[in-house]
Amino acid sequence: MSVEVKIPAVGESIESGVVSVWHKKSGDFVNAGDALFTLETDKVSTEIVAEKSGVLETNVPEGQEVKIGEVVATIDDSRTAPASDQPKKAESKSAAPPAASSAPLSPSVRRIVEEEKLQPEKISGTGKDGRLTKGDVLAAASAPAEEKIDKVQDRQSQEDGRVVRRKMSPLRRKIAQQLVMAQHTAAILTTFNECDMSAVQKLRAEKQDEFTKKHGFKLGFMSFFIKATVEALKTVPAINGRIEDEDFVQNNFYDIGVAVGTERGLVVPVIRDADKKSFADLERDIGDYAVKAREGKLKIEDLTGGTFTISNGGVYGSLLSTPILNPPQSGILGMHKIQPRPMAVEGKIDIRPMMYLALSYDHRAVDGKEAVTFLVKVKECIEDPKKLPLDF
Repeated sequence: MSVEVKIPAVGESIESGVVSVWHKKSGDFVNAGDALFTLETDKVSTEIVAEKSGVLETNVPEGQEVKIGEVVATIDDSRTAPASDQPKKAESKSAAPPAASSAPLSPSVRRIVEEEKLQPEKISGTGKDGRLTKGDVLAAASAPAEEKIDKVQDRQSQEDGRVVRRKMSPLRRKIAQQLVMAQHTAAILTTFNECDMSAVQKLRAEKQDEFTKKHGFKLGFMSFFIKATVEALKTVPAINGRIEDEDFVQNNFYDIGVAVGTERGLVVPVIRDADKKSFADLERDIGDYAVKAREGKLKIEDLTGGTFTISNGGVYGSLLSTPILNPPQSGILGMHKIQPRPMAVEGKIDIRPMMYLALSYDHRAVDGKEAVTFLVKVKECIEDPKKLPLDF
C-alpha cells in the first residue's frame, strides 16, 4: 500500500514553500521518523519526516515550489528493508550515473526541452538505457542554475560564468516584500544619538567570570540593550504600539524581536516578556535562537508577535545605518560598532568606546520628541547601568 507524503500546514499565513533539498532519494528505504526533505517557506525551514516505513518515490524535484496539501512523494509500506548486501550492490551500480542517451526524445520530453531551451546532452537520463524521461527534463528545467534565460546575451554570460541567475528563496522574497511594504505604509523617520560604552564594558568584565561559571555561557552586550530598551519603552509607551486601520493599539507587554542574520537571510525571533527576564534568561534565549536560526529550526511562533525590534549591525562592522521598521511595529533600534573616539569629558579630551544608536520610528504614531526621549533613556541606562535591574 502506498502512503502519500503531503506538504503539511506550517503556519496560518503560509500557503506554499519550496522543496529545498531531498534527504532521501527515490528508491531509498526510509524508516518512520526519518527526515525526507526540507521545506523552505517565507518564514522558516522545516524538516518533513516519514510517517511510515517503506520505499520512497519522489514526485517533485529539488527547488520546486509546492502548495500546502500537495502530494510530493509516496511511501510503499508493503516493502521491507533490503538485505545488508543489497545496498552495496545498489551503491556500486549508482556510482557511475548513466550517460545521456542518444535515443530519440519522446514528444512530451522534446516539447519541454524546446520550451525551456534545455541541452539534453547535458542531462543524465534515468529511463531505460539512459533515456531521458519527463521527470528528468522537468527537474532540469526547475533547477535554479538552469533557469531559462530570455536574452541571448544573458545565456552566453551564464555559460561562461560571468552571470549566475537563480530564483530568490521564499524567505528572501518575503523580506523584500516586507521592506517595501514598510516604506510604503509607514512614515519612517530616523533619529540618532550615541552612547559611551565604558561603564557597560567595565561592569561586563567584572561579572563575566562569575556569570560564565554560574550559567555556562557568556554575558553579552545585547542583554544590556534589551533591558535598556524595556526601560525606554516604559518611558515612551507609544513606541511600543502600532497603528491598525484607524486605531492605535497600545501594547502593555514587552516582546522584543532581535534580528539575526543567517545564510538564508534576516530573521527576527522574539524574546517573550523581556521585562520579566534576568540577564541570564535573555542571554540564554538569544543563544538558543541563534543556534535555531543557523540550523533552520525556527518555528512560526518564534517569529511572530513582537512589539519592538533591535538590530545589531555592529557585529558586521557597521558604524551607522537607518534601520527599516518591522511591520506592524512602530519602532526599531539600531546598534552599531563600538569604536574608540576622542570625546570631551569634563573639559578634557578623552578616548572613549562610543556607539552610535539609531531609532527608526513610524512618525504617524510617534512624535519626534518621544523618539528623542526614547533614545536618551537608552543612552542613560547604558552609560549608567545601575539604572537597570542588575539581576545577573
